[in-house]
Amino acid sequence: MNSFFAYLARLKLIRRWGLMQSVWPENDAEHTLQTVTIAHALAVIRRDVFHVPCNVERCAMLAVYHDASEVFTGDLPTPVKYFNPALHGEYEKIEMMARERLLRTLPEEMRPGYKPYVVDMEKDELWPLAKAADTLSAYLKCVEELRAGNHEFKKAHDEIKKKIEDMHCREADWFLNHFAQSFTLTLDEME
Repeated sequence: MNSFFAYLARLKLIRRWGLMQSVWPENDAEHTLQTVTIAHALAVIRRDVFHVPCNVERCAMLAVYHDASEVFTGDLPTPVKYFNPALHGEYEKIEMMARERLLRTLPEEMRPGYKPYVVDMEKDELWPLAKAADTLSAYLKCVEELRAGNHEFKKAHDEIKKKIEDMHCREADWFLNHFAQSFTLTLDEME
């Protein structure tokens, strides 16, 4: 049986920020959509703002499947994932096994078309942009929670903002400078 798309449909069941009290719970499907839109934006910024050739669609596709393996592993909280180097290394192995398992849920003739996005995404030259989009999505979630008065996200906000700064990704910096502030506004304040 080919269950690839049924597994992906379960992304909506995987709750993110499991150790945090959220004003608005977020699931992997919602996070993935936001990550895809940001990855697309970062690639457009690279191509159209900084005039560096960039396959915009490929960058977006890398983001589509960036958390797909979590249909098997769940969303392991960051403090657990990075508790120590040995645990992190073991989790990376588990994540790769989950990716390979997910790929096997496709008909064999379709697997080559998905492998670059489901299994081998880190090998792609555009992966750093897709990963930056993932980090920006987490940062924007923190901004939204803080705007709602939830100080539970203050430390995560500060740590993720520092992580973005340390990436030295000019596309991410440009995105933050031009779009992040709007996430602090109410609907009536947006124009």
